Amino acid sequence: MLDDTKEPQAPDSELVPPSDKPEGGQTDAPPPAPTSPASSGDAGAVNEGAYGYERYEPSEDDPYHGEPYEAPAAAPENYGSSQPGQSLVQQSVEAPGLAGHQQTIDIRPEEPSAITKSSQPPPPPPPPSTPDDEEEDDEEEEGMLRMSFMEHLEELRARILKALVGVGVAFVVCLLVADPLWRIVSAPAIIALKHLHYNPQLVAISPMEQFSIIWVKMPLLVSLFVASPWVLYQVWAFISPGLYRRERRYAVPFILCTAGLFITGGLFAYFVAFRYGLEFLLGIGRDINVAPMVSINEYFDLFMNVILGIAVVFELPVLIFFLTLLHIASPRFLIRNSRYAVLAIVILAAIVTPTPDVFNLMLFAVPMCMLFFIGVFVSYLLVLKREGKTFPWGKVWLAIGLLILAAAGVVALLIYRYHFHVIQHWPFLTK
Repeated sequence: MLDDTKEPQAPDSELVPPSDKPEGGQTDAPPPAPTSPASSGDAGAVNEGAYGYERYEPSEDDPYHGEPYEAPAAAPENYGSSQPGQSLVQQSVEAPGLAGHQQTIDIRPEEPSAITKSSQPPPPPPPPSTPDDEEEDDEEEEGMLRMSFMEHLEELRARILKALVGVGVAFVVCLLVADPLWRIVSAPAIIALKHLHYNPQLVAISPMEQFSIIWVKMPLLVSLFVASPWVLYQVWAFISPGLYRRERRYAVPFILCTAGLFITGGLFAYFVAFRYGLEFLLGIGRDINVAPMVSINEYFDLFMNVILGIAVVFELPVLIFFLTLLHIASPRFLIRNSRYAVLAIVILAAIVTPTPDVFNLMLFAVPMCMLFFIGVFVSYLLVLKREGKTFPWGKVWLAIGLLILAAAGVVALLIYRYHFHVIQHWPFLTK
């Protein structure tokens, strides 16, 4: 009786089908000859190996015979599976031509094509520019003037001359009303001397002081404020040829805001900062028999420094706006470094303030800090417009209205319940 068990042979030996051994373990029988292909028309034959696996032996007619074998790329365990996490299994199929013999093969999906391997399709090309856009760009380009360097210098000279002519006309007008203007300029000193119970008079030390102050310096200072809109218009007219047509629409807001802040700063210095600072300075030494004798030269120098200094500082929002417009600064950068800005403002206020006390320093520093944050807010509005977003003005005006109503209610409560009355100077409410 023959034993059907399969015995492995040496790894380097030829794989042949297992032979039937006689009982008793006889091993001297010659090995059987290898199985030849079934027919010349078959693509190849399948032989059974030493460990029970079939080996495919291609014939010479096989078109892929002789090509080098390339191992497929390693695929994920669940690649091609209909359920994630489910690995592919080996299946046993019956080899053709050998009945009763099973061949174990792996079912692997086909390699993905080059289109499947690409992560994303290429982006679509940008849409072609419409004729309307091209015409608008051409119109904006045509609106810009092309000038050489010498033409720029000539334009600058012409604008400077026109600005000086405007200041000259304002100076002549102020010179015609020099006496009323001097009364207005000297009013803070006269009021401070009256409050301190001194003689309300300013003195002239040298014969030329009245002429140089009343007829030259004082009209020139006032003419700067009167002619500031004209001067700023000449500045805008010089830079406008290099701007697009849509950017020239900012001419009126630029002139109004810049000139308005300059004049507002001068008025704040005149009515608030300079008055309190001067009264503090003149009151020093009153209890130790020190009487002030103020010359008009020294008084006007102090007046001009404070007025011009605060008027220039009030241009801070305009400066922040242009820094944001030129992409030099951003609202986030300004807010992140606001502590350094506040420190610089306090140092600048200490330089401009005519007195060394903290009260007058705060009179300068607090409005300047408010102007800084107003400039940051304007910068934020510019960035929102650049990004195509809108600011919720309705909620802001509602909050401002509620604050005004709350302040009016507090004032009414103080007047009608606690019998306060309104006065024209600080703190504006007293019993």
